[in-house]
Amino acid sequence: MNILEVIARKRDGLEHSPEEIGFLLDGYLAGEIPDYQIAAWLMAVVTRGMTRSETLALTRAMVASGEVMDLSAIPGFKVDKHSTGGVGDKVTLIAGPLAAACGVPVPKLSGRGLAHTGGTLDKLESVPGLRVELSPAEFVAQVREIGLAVAAQSPRMVPADKALYALRDVTATVPSVPLIASSVMSKKLAAGADGIVLDVKAGRGAFMPDVLSAVELAREMVEIGEGAGRRTVALVTAMDNPLGRSVGNALEVKEALEVLAGGGDRDLREVSVQVAVEMCSLAGIDRDPAATIADGSARQRFEQMIAAQGGRLADGLPEAPVRLPLASPRSGWVEAIDALEVGYASLELGAGRMRKEDPIDHSAGIVIEAQVGDRVEAGRPLAVLHTSSEALAGPVARRLLSAWRIVDHEVARPPHILRRVEGHGPGSAVH
Repeated sequence: MNILEVIARKRDGLEHSPEEIGFLLDGYLAGEIPDYQIAAWLMAVVTRGMTRSETLALTRAMVASGEVMDLSAIPGFKVDKHSTGGVGDKVTLIAGPLAAACGVPVPKLSGRGLAHTGGTLDKLESVPGLRVELSPAEFVAQVREIGLAVAAQSPRMVPADKALYALRDVTATVPSVPLIASSVMSKKLAAGADGIVLDVKAGRGAFMPDVLSAVELAREMVEIGEGAGRRTVALVTAMDNPLGRSVGNALEVKEALEVLAGGGDRDLREVSVQVAVEMCSLAGIDRDPAATIADGSARQRFEQMIAAQGGRLADGLPEAPVRLPLASPRSGWVEAIDALEVGYASLELGAGRMRKEDPIDHSAGIVIEAQVGDRVEAGRPLAVLHTSSEALAGPVARRLLSAWRIVDHEVARPPHILRRVEGHGPGSAVH
């Protein structure tokens, strides 16, 4: 097989065979095909696209490039959950315990923060002593015992995705639905669960800027999952405004605990419960996840997971020494909060990484006091900035002020759950 012919086929809009895709990935990982030729192929994919068959073949080839988790020792129908990333998105910390308390085994491999979006592992590591690096044996044993584990993915899983993404990042070939879908789903398939619930974010603070593009990505990922023999469903949820009232690692863990105790932001609770409903449905379990909040079993399950991974909630979550209120310049109703600006502001306060080697301040972040739809008075706080120094907080506060849009009339909160996407089998639908 000739690499120039393979590149030319995609350049000309022709369909690859699975053998051609395997040839590309194997040759690249072996160092036999150089970066510049794979970059040329990636750009051809961005401009010409891929068929569903090609995207599934690419996903399977990426899965085959590394280790695959063996979850056969865990009884029951195992369900994973994935979010495409957002601002204030701590749904995994809530939906996982909700589903587990209903009897769904939840083996969850998570990632770290990316750009302005937070990472579940970074959030969990704000709990004193908590470990996210679990061996496969520890991971399986924990899910067997308490029904839930959230841990880091092994670096030996899907190495082809890591290599391709690093090249895409520097060749302007990231925005391609087939490449994004295969990247996400290769990791989900390698994680070994029987079913997958996807939370695809749409809007200003998401990687997909609008509902139509988010539905397109959701449909592509659902078809990959179903084509690989995994029951898969996706929810498209809003990310123009931050989800919940906190952005930042320890602050988001605290808010997750509040929701699991029956409090917290209603939109965050609604999204988390609906994700858990989908997880239960895939597993064939007829229970109401909201009931596990009322009876305390979901919070108990979360605390069991924290303890099993060495976390000590009793020692308290880290707290920032500086808290700076952001005063509203006028009275009115909050019509919108720019999630992207809030995400970047939290990053600048220390809650995320500008570079991959940067340390994270787990106590840093933003607590929203005036949510969309709320009435606010001039001089009253829109938010409170949590950080390590006033030198950091001042410039961020000036930037963050522009994130709030305040109007003179009452505002209703927009819906957060926008679409539901199933596969093309019996009973499938896009709503």
